[in-house]
Amino acid sequence: MKKKFFERLEEVFIGAPVEGASGYINLMRIKSHYFKSVMEPHLRQETESVLNSFPDFREELFDKLYTFFRRYFTEGGSIGFVFTPYHQSIYEQVYTNEHDVVLFWKTARLYYVKTDHLFQSMTVEVDGFRFHFDASQLEHKRANEKRELFYTFREHRPEHDVIIFTVHYPEKGRQTRIDTIRLAIRDGLGLNRYTAAVPSAETLQKAFRLFERQSKLDYFLCKDARGFLREQFDLWMWQYLLGRPGEAPPVGWTETRLKQLQALKHIAYRVIDFIAAFEDELVNIWNKPKFVLNSHYVMTLDRIARQPGGMEILQQILSHPGMPGQLQEWRDLGMVDDRFQPGHIWQENLIDGRHLHPRYQYLRLTPDIFPIWNFTSSPFLKTSMKHWMAGSSEVKTTRHCIRFCPNGRGN
Repeated sequence: MKKKFFERLEEVFIGAPVEGASGYINLMRIKSHYFKSVMEPHLRQETESVLNSFPDFREELFDKLYTFFRRYFTEGGSIGFVFTPYHQSIYEQVYTNEHDVVLFWKTARLYYVKTDHLFQSMTVEVDGFRFHFDASQLEHKRANEKRELFYTFREHRPEHDVIIFTVHYPEKGRQTRIDTIRLAIRDGLGLNRYTAAVPSAETLQKAFRLFERQSKLDYFLCKDARGFLREQFDLWMWQYLLGRPGEAPPVGWTETRLKQLQALKHIAYRVIDFIAAFEDELVNIWNKPKFVLNSHYVMTLDRIARQPGGMEILQQILSHPGMPGQLQEWRDLGMVDDRFQPGHIWQENLIDGRHLHPRYQYLRLTPDIFPIWNFTSSPFLKTSMKHWMAGSSEVKTTRHCIRFCPNGRGN
């Protein structure tokens, strides 16, 4: 039972395994190292010293510890109210020294980090085709961005008759194109034309949806893991000693039994201390002030054209050596097709003369790709920019920016 307890404690502490590459994957590795090199050895030593006086209490001790801790860990390893059925009689304090009654919600003590999928490599069968999705190189979302998965055909393995896809999040907003994937599969099979051996667009879309049905989790950090878990354990111990509400209290507590329960509380508190020490470090990192590493202006063609001399500036931009890089970004983002040329932004008629084409007037210029060298002066920016956008993972940072930019929009 002891070995089984530590295996299960490691599972709930670290969370479900996830493939890919991200900060979260690195965190799981650090958690695993912390558990195996620090947490587990110390807990094993302390439980052995405590159980020397109560050898018959060993199985019950580990069973009760696991039963308690499994209630408060999500599948992703976050701490909070997770398994709270009515019969478990789990309570939260709804009053304080200052307030008679306070509002309660499950995530009141948590920092929300992000929502993400626990993607694992998997094989699915759809319409007689076998598809394998390789998620081992998937770089997970760093924050709570709205990003769609991007699929690329890698190879066809005839010995297993399986089509293999690589799964990742795209850069610069690229989207999966079914026709491109079908063409790659056709070429991978060595065919000159489409046959029944090439899955249809509907079949591929079904397979992609099946892969994306994997578990979605919310990730949180507990603001006070030690206080929260100790409070919940004390409530659990109080119910065990005095009985749940509406039940008659147990009788006949012996001195030995009370000492066993004291030993249980001691070990539970030690487990909580190790968990809280790690969680507190994460909270300190989360609350650490963020610094601006870089900033850019992003401007659309129509706003430049409206300014005095704007049409001449646009003409200079179109002939600038950095324009091919900007053109490639527009193509990668799907804003223009492969046939687009810089001169297509213009449209001429007898009434309005030369002006921006309505279809392309909102194309944006990105300074880190295209150096906007001659209109970054303050008067031009103040008249051409409608909003400032502040991006931050911390609400307090965004609020701070909004105070100085009343017309800004925080994200």
